[in-house]
Amino acid sequence: MRRKVMVLATCLGSFILVMFYFNSSLGSDDGQFLRGNWYGKPRRSPLQALYEGIQLDPSSIQAKHQKRRVLLDSACKSYTRKRRVLTSDDLKHLIVDDDHGLLYCYVPKVACTNWKRVMMVLTDQGKYKDPSQIPANEAHVPSNLRLLSEFSTPEINYRLRNYLKFIFVREPFERLVSAYRNKFTRTYNTAFHKRYGTKIIERHRRDPSVEALERGDDVTFEEFLYYLVDPVTQREEPFNEHWERVHSLCHPCIIHYDIVGKYETLEEDAQYLLQLIGVGDSIKFPSSSKTTRTTNGMAAGFFKDIPKFYQRRLFNLYKMDFLLFNYSVPHYLNIH
Repeated sequence: MRRKVMVLATCLGSFILVMFYFNSSLGSDDGQFLRGNWYGKPRRSPLQALYEGIQLDPSSIQAKHQKRRVLLDSACKSYTRKRRVLTSDDLKHLIVDDDHGLLYCYVPKVACTNWKRVMMVLTDQGKYKDPSQIPANEAHVPSNLRLLSEFSTPEINYRLRNYLKFIFVREPFERLVSAYRNKFTRTYNTAFHKRYGTKIIERHRRDPSVEALERGDDVTFEEFLYYLVDPVTQREEPFNEHWERVHSLCHPCIIHYDIVGKYETLEEDAQYLLQLIGVGDSIKFPSSSKTTRTTNGMAAGFFKDIPKFYQRRLFNLYKMDFLLFNYSVPHYLNIH
């Protein structure tokens, strides 16, 4: 019996140590970065490049990203009550690049396909040269990239402390509309129609036809929003990653992100990050300003006929993403 108690105490002590190690490693001060050898390599890491650059030659884009970090940290302190310990499930969206010392938390509908393409070029040691040549479906094959959740606890902690961590975000309702259009209005997304469309129609459409219940391919935006704010939805299962809140996918109030890129300034932020990595002249981010311009501003038209009651409930659901990443309440909402 005594031996069992000792074993239990040892396990509990190890767990507390891991808790302390996680928490102490995540809020690293801007001035604390590795010098000399970086993961066994005598060269400057992207984390060093970022913070040394701020100290030696603060440019306008560096100042902009510093401001984003400060705003995110301030919002976290204001709107989150307590920190918690990260679990393995929390790390399943963090892609690891050991060659360059990077952690990227991918957010669906925020250029994540193109960022995965870039990460494949960075980590595949010459197999891929140009991110734009990688097929989209190949970028989403799980085995092509390593996730932080695959590592041991000491390895996770090391990377969280010493790698440059970046995330790209987007105005929450623009991202939501993009997810709806892609998953529910495209004929090829039959898996989403079957998995989610049929359920949404069954619960939120009056007198649905037999065909609609079977196919699930004509979900309206209003029905989609009813599904999101329905308390039953989240009691059953977590949101799909395409409409899950960014703070739930990437935990920005627990993990200290060094770069917070935005979809609205995608090309500028991507180029800045690639320069920090030291590959800005050899790797081009496969993006188009035309695409960004034409997809921003879509949400106003979709929300035009949504009742005020559901506008307010939906905003409350995504409120933390608005607050954490400094997005204003959309002008088209009628929530007051």
